[in-house]
Amino acid sequence: MTTSVPSAEARLPLSRDRVLSAAIALADEAGIESLSMRKLGQALGVEAMSLYNHVANKEEILNGIVDIVLGEFELPAPGGADWKAALRRTAMSAYEVLIRHPWAASLVLSASGVSQARLRYMESILRTLRQAGFSAEMTDHGYHALESHIMGFTLWEVGMDLGSREDLAGLATEFLQALPREKLPYLAEHIEQHLKPRRPDDEGEFAFGLDLILDGLARIRETA
Repeated sequence: MTTSVPSAEARLPLSRDRVLSAAIALADEAGIESLSMRKLGQALGVEAMSLYNHVANKEEILNGIVDIVLGEFELPAPGGADWKAALRRTAMSAYEVLIRHPWAASLVLSASGVSQARLRYMESILRTLRQAGFSAEMTDHGYHALESHIMGFTLWEVGMDLGSREDLAGLATEFLQALPREKLPYLAEHIEQHLKPRRPDDEGEFAFGLDLILDGLARIRETA
C-alpha cells in the first residue's frame, strides 16, 4: 500500500503572502478577470473559505497585488546627481514590470485602496524632479508627462495584444499584401518598418518616447 506525500508547496501553511503570490500567478497566466476566490483556493489546494482567514475580501487581494507589483519598480535614489538617468531607469523598470504583469496597469489606475508602494513611487519621481531644480509647477507637468507615457503606452501595448514579434510580422505581411499601396504609400512604408530587423541599439518605441520627454524636460530646466 502506498500513501501520497503532499508536495512541499502544499505543506506550507497558508498565509497572506502565499495568497497574494498565487493571485499574481493566476492573473499573469489567465488575466485579472480570471481571478476569483474559488480559483484562488483551488490553486492553493484549499477551500475558498479558508482564504478569508488571511484576506478580508477580493478587494483586499486586488489592492495587495497592486502593492506588490508597484514594489518591483526600481526607484531613483534620493539626492542622485544624474536626475535624467535615474528617471529613465525608473520609467524603463516600471514599463518592464507592467508588461510582465499585463493586467497591472489598468488595476493600478482603478485600485480603490491607498497603495503605499504607489505613494513611494510618486514621491520618488516628484522628489527627483524638485531636487534637480524644477519648479513645483514644472515638476507637476513633468510627473504627469512621465506617468502618462508609462501607463498610457503600456495600456496601449497590452490592449493591442498582437502576440510575439513573429506574430506581428506575420500580421503585418498579410495586411501589407492587401493594402492599396498607391493610395496609402506612407502607411505601407510604416508597416514595412515593422518588418525590418531592429538595430542592436534600438530599445523600442517606449524608450524612444521616454527619451523625447526627458530631453524636453532637460531643455526646460536649462532655460528656466
